[in-house]
Amino acid sequence: MAKAHSPLLRTFGKRWLKPLTLAVLLAPLVYLCADWISAVNGGPHDLGFNPIQTTHHFLGETAIRVLLATLAVSPLRDITGWAPLALVRRRIGLAAFFYALLHLLVYVGLDLQWSMPDLIKDVVKRTYITFGMAALVLMLPLALTSTNGMIRRLGHKTWDRVHWLIFPLAILALIHHFFAEKGLQPGPVIHAAILILLLGWRLARWGLARLRPEPVAAS
Repeated sequence: MAKAHSPLLRTFGKRWLKPLTLAVLLAPLVYLCADWISAVNGGPHDLGFNPIQTTHHFLGETAIRVLLATLAVSPLRDITGWAPLALVRRRIGLAAFFYALLHLLVYVGLDLQWSMPDLIKDVVKRTYITFGMAALVLMLPLALTSTNGMIRRLGHKTWDRVHWLIFPLAILALIHHFFAEKGLQPGPVIHAAILILLLGWRLARWGLARLRPEPVAAS
């Protein structure tokens, strides 16, 4: 297997990683649009007997999977030593916000017919929607500050603190998914296991760093 610092991987990371990542991130949306086009034209599709609900769930699950992929970038970079992975982290994070926003728009626009009173009522009365809206609200500052200009304005230290919000919002998103499903379904369980693994890796790494002795300054 090629090493992470090989010329081939460096070239791939420089020229192809970003466009390939974009193509993979857009693939679920392309698939969903193709499914709708086929359904509207009377062709075969996977939207089931309730296409709106299927679309709503598909976008929500895609948002969670892309969010987990965002959290997986740092561990994969550190384990493989392939630095170019860090170049696509913000792109993946923005895609997670994009799918979460589409998930909300389908719910509000097609399920609730843009009724704000109904939306407020659902947020207050339905626990899983409360968690989902809380996660989306926490995603907003991350999306709004995911540009090089905002990093310069905030400074790296402040920017890093803002983007720590990804951890509580990921937990809220998983709780939303768990309560949205009826009964104990494999999807939320698998996603939760992945999140626990990713958070556990970070905690272990942080703990090991704390245990390392401080370097002795030269006299």
